[in-house]
Amino acid sequence: MEQARTTISKIFNGEPRSYTRFNLTQNMEGDNSHVEMKLSADLDEEVGGNGVGETHQPNGVHGPYALRKTGRSPMNICFLVSATLLIFIIGYLIGYLVHRKKEEVALSCKLPDLRFSPPSVVQRETGAAPLMDWVDVKSLLAEQLSTEKLDQAFSELGSASHRAGSPGDEALATKVLSRFKAYSMHPWSDEHFVRVQEPDARKPNQVTFKGVPEKQTSFLSYSATGNVTGAIVYAYYGRKDDFERLEDFNMVLSGRVVLVKAGKISFAEKVANAARWNASAVLIYGDAAINELYGHVHLGSGDPYSPGFPSFNHTRFAAVQSSGLPSILAQTISWDLFQRIKGSLGGRLPPSEWRDVIRLGEEKDVVTVEVNNVLVEKKIHNILGVIKGLVDPDRYIILGAQRDAWGTGFAKSTVGTSVLVELARSISTMVKHRGFRPRRSIVFASWSAGDYGNVGSTEWLEGYLASLSMKAFSYISLDGVVTGSDKFNASASHLLQSLVQRTMKELSPIKEGEKMQWDANLQPMQMSDAAFPFLAFSGIPSISFRFTSTSDYPYFDTPLDTKEQLEKATSNRVSTLALAAAQVAGQMTLRLVHDYLLSFDLQGYDELITVYTADITRKLLILQKDQPTMLPREVTPEWLQGAAGSFSRAMSDLMDFIRDSELHDPEMCREINDRLMQVERNLLSPYVSPRDSPFRHIFIGSGQHTFKAIVDQLEAFRLQSPVVDVDTFKTELALATWTLQGCANSLAGDVWSLDNEI
Repeated sequence: MEQARTTISKIFNGEPRSYTRFNLTQNMEGDNSHVEMKLSADLDEEVGGNGVGETHQPNGVHGPYALRKTGRSPMNICFLVSATLLIFIIGYLIGYLVHRKKEEVALSCKLPDLRFSPPSVVQRETGAAPLMDWVDVKSLLAEQLSTEKLDQAFSELGSASHRAGSPGDEALATKVLSRFKAYSMHPWSDEHFVRVQEPDARKPNQVTFKGVPEKQTSFLSYSATGNVTGAIVYAYYGRKDDFERLEDFNMVLSGRVVLVKAGKISFAEKVANAARWNASAVLIYGDAAINELYGHVHLGSGDPYSPGFPSFNHTRFAAVQSSGLPSILAQTISWDLFQRIKGSLGGRLPPSEWRDVIRLGEEKDVVTVEVNNVLVEKKIHNILGVIKGLVDPDRYIILGAQRDAWGTGFAKSTVGTSVLVELARSISTMVKHRGFRPRRSIVFASWSAGDYGNVGSTEWLEGYLASLSMKAFSYISLDGVVTGSDKFNASASHLLQSLVQRTMKELSPIKEGEKMQWDANLQPMQMSDAAFPFLAFSGIPSISFRFTSTSDYPYFDTPLDTKEQLEKATSNRVSTLALAAAQVAGQMTLRLVHDYLLSFDLQGYDELITVYTADITRKLLILQKDQPTMLPREVTPEWLQGAAGSFSRAMSDLMDFIRDSELHDPEMCREINDRLMQVERNLLSPYVSPRDSPFRHIFIGSGQHTFKAIVDQLEAFRLQSPVVDVDTFKTELALATWTLQGCANSLAGDVWSLDNEI
């Protein structure tokens, strides 16, 4: 453990707390409840060493004691009566103490923080693995991980060229497969045939400005193809707010070629925003000295020519395309070409914070964009291995990392792949040689075609969605885990945010004898995040995290993403930060396969539901008061309020159920965990098509079925926007509400446990 603390102390300072407190917000019926969960060593004193109390039952006495008339003396009879009474009193006291012990255990096992501390002498469950002390588990992991081992992995798994489906990618896949075999992880290869865009070697893409054509080596996969000419307009990062600023300046956007800077949002979002404002093409430039910039512009994930279906064995299930494919041209340009364009732009001055250009562009600043990408089919391989659990082997967490890259891709893929194989080695050693017995299984996955939009992982999800439905309970992404050294950012399902925060506190460093606090900066998960399809498409609670800096790492998706550049960005601490990343991911993984109950915090979603319900209620009431003819009177928030209340009640009832449960019983734990696992999946709308809206999550996803879209529609009603439709709004509100109610019903348990108040 000292090794872990020493490593972290080189990076951050933090102070762990001895306990954490969770307050359940007021539900829709006005009920308040409060939950406090101790995380200190006091828990070991309150419960029997196994964390669930020692429940040694006294041996029963077979048959009643009977007095027979035998002619014995009254003294003997008195002795027998006294002995019987004494035995009865002793039995009563033992029963009372055992009952009190069980109550103490139940009171100490509350959601969302279900940590159980075992005794020095392990008590075995029927058919279960012995529960090792959590402190010992962390120490074993820290002993196995080292910067030296990670440096060796960097050397072995680094590659100058490993684009998806290339010989370099296949060579890396073979190395990962060999590693997994050496660790006795029963590895297998998952093969797909996917369609991607590549530049045409005979007819390269080019941009012509001021009559001078310039061929572009780099490209954006899935762009529309063709040739367009238009006047340039500068739109900063191409965000929605940036285009709205241009509208405020009365800039004409229709038919223009939009020039934007890389960063802040994905390339696909930039192009989608430009198309929304009727631009004809998008040019994207990077930071200084970057003359090659690669990426994709599919507003989605996976193979866009088989949306919702896996690309197995050349199979094409339907002649459809993803709705996320752009309708306009998109091309990256060199820094040199950007400088030429920048120096020639006329027109009005930009906003003061848009510092890259002097003018926004005018009608005479004409450019011609030519994109000649061609569609090709590639065979890719995902490599997977498993460490099987001993109690619930059919329940598993997945750790994944992208293996491919446009160029060297050291920060993008090499670091994450190295952390993946080192965690596989460390945990397998803990299981085989150090006595660790995971209750649940761990799947390790090396994905291909990540640079084309998480294609490899999404095709795997599409191919095995039914199998994963009630078996995969979490996903942790290791993509790009080190890009700087100033801070720690994380994105996670609301079910897992408290686990991230608790892990950071457990890894808090010690400086000068004083414990310091180390906080996680939790951010919303973006569509470009490698964990996003697991969460928003498959309903698997997911986490991604990154050691980063205040400014973005500028070399992703460029040939400059090398170990040398990353060392500069981290002040020569790549190995130390990679070790810290391995410890963070490793501890979260082990926590989820070690504890009796999954560390899922239902309160996070309860609070989110409350916020959305309050916002929609407020907007509806204001709209009906100020503009009574805008919506029919029957459109009210009561049904949504009832669904929100049902979720809160189901959450509270589950906590009560846990307090009354025997958590050393594997079947009881499995029943509770299954109810927890269903929450995320039941927040996927069953009413939308995977082609039109693949990200079906009603809170995290994208599309008209989400609660965010419903709030936006209410704002459009207030502004009397002509694009909103009353019937569509009523339908989407009803379907989202019923999706939420269905989630609450599932959380409540059996059908006879459901309320039918709404």
